[in-house]
Amino acid sequence: MAELFRLDGVTVRDGEHVVLDAVDLVLPDVGLTVVVGPSGSGKTTLLRLLDRLEVPTAGTVTFRGRALDDIEVCSLRRRVAMVFQRPPVFGGSGFDNLRVARPDLGVAEAEEACRGAGLDPTVLERAADTLSGGEAQRLCLARALLTDPEVVLADEPTASLDGAAREAIEALSSRLAERGRSLVWVTHDPGQVRRLARHVVVLHDGRVRATGSLDALVDHPDPMVRASIGSDA
Repeated sequence: MAELFRLDGVTVRDGEHVVLDAVDLVLPDVGLTVVVGPSGSGKTTLLRLLDRLEVPTAGTVTFRGRALDDIEVCSLRRRVAMVFQRPPVFGGSGFDNLRVARPDLGVAEAEEACRGAGLDPTVLERAADTLSGGEAQRLCLARALLTDPEVVLADEPTASLDGAAREAIEALSSRLAERGRSLVWVTHDPGQVRRLARHVVVLHDGRVRATGSLDALVDHPDPMVRASIGSDA
């Protein structure tokens, strides 16, 4: 199985606090990988490492076999897009927000990007600060996809959304994975793990508690792992 990201002996410290503790981990190139664990387990830090928003205190991170330190940051972020829990929208219209990613973007392409993210193209004409949470999140996902990234990193992108908006983002992410896009999705919701994941990483106290396919972890002997993925075992 091809490697997407690899962490070798990765430690991250915040002062005296160890956020990630000597993590050895391979994230396979299998479509949709979900990273799950309780608050404070290191999920967001792990994700930020993959886009060089943070750097490890010790250890190395590689992307498709190449050390992140050897990849120019702007080049990396064209290949690896990040979607945050609180979608960063900018002043101006929805169209203005999409053109942040592609200044040469035309109206027809912008409308296509909206439809691909499950948005009505009329959002292009609206002030971005009037969009609902779900609309803003989908607009940010559409913006991220305009650079045609190889990987999308999503940090609890539905945590503050209502049920309908959450379902729309989940459905879009599943479609992207089915079409060959790699995604790494952080959540604390076991139900979301069961709905989305092909591969799972369970973090606890800055360490990898378990990793493997969803099917392989359903009967895991560790009750914390089973609870993290919503297993009834």
